[in-house]
Amino acid sequence: MTPLSEKNWSPESEMLASKWDSSTVIVSNHGIPESVIANALDAGKRFFALPLDTKMEIENKKQPNFKGYSPLLSGNNDPYGKGDLQEGFEFGWEDMDTSSKGHDDTTQGAMAGANVWPSEDSVSGFRSSALTYYHAATRLGKALFPLFAEALDQPSDFFQDKTLHSAALMKLLYYPPQTGPVDDRVIGIGAHTDWEPGIQALQVLNSEKQWINAPPIEGTLVINLGDEFARLTNGIFKSTVHRAINRNGVERYSIPLFFGIDYNAKLEPMPNCVSPERPFAYEVITAGEYIKARLTATYNHK
Repeated sequence: MTPLSEKNWSPESEMLASKWDSSTVIVSNHGIPESVIANALDAGKRFFALPLDTKMEIENKKQPNFKGYSPLLSGNNDPYGKGDLQEGFEFGWEDMDTSSKGHDDTTQGAMAGANVWPSEDSVSGFRSSALTYYHAATRLGKALFPLFAEALDQPSDFFQDKTLHSAALMKLLYYPPQTGPVDDRVIGIGAHTDWEPGIQALQVLNSEKQWINAPPIEGTLVINLGDEFARLTNGIFKSTVHRAINRNGVERYSIPLFFGIDYNAKLEPMPNCVSPERPFAYEVITAGEYIKARLTATYNHK
């Protein structure tokens, strides 16, 4: 199968049927070099190994757009949980060229603002490695949108004007091993929607409300459909409820990309997804407003 970097790449030939849930898919031959992923993982490991005081200098709660470092238990994706047992570092679009720090703020809406980075002295090559993977992953995300449009009986370019400056947040995550008695209120990341290499931890909730392991498959990426697609399709596409529990006795690292439509674009349902039998199910807001509200809830920002 041809890699993504070639013009004749056909994403539909690379998307495998999900083993776990109808709104979870696996993509093989995605075209992202393993070295790019490995370099980003290595950068994340070196960052999380820094002293806590150093990491807290760029804590996400100090930033209006929630970018930066989040310490253990600072976030809570599950309102019934006690906190997410993970450390994180989140960032958004930025040119590799240091003279251009990101999209024009007018395209960022509620999520406007620059990324924050650890110093080059503390983690050499961190920004470069993280952004290289970020740009590769966002190219893949944009390549998949035409497939979802066609699956919804829309032209393949339906999302084109809605993904000019896509809302894409990447998060480097560190999960320490979870030992001792099982407490489902304290897990790597609580059950959530929209909101791995080598180590089993990811679980998805199937239609029978059972948690199913989603083991990593070498050379593939797992894609969970999220809340934006649920809103854009008026509930036809479901958000994948998933969580991560690291009970392997070893440290685990992961780098999810939260990819959606432009921050300023409205999350309103496609015309063919609304009918008398399926009336409007969601309030119409922008993607940026929705993401910021979710982050506010997760990190208890005021």
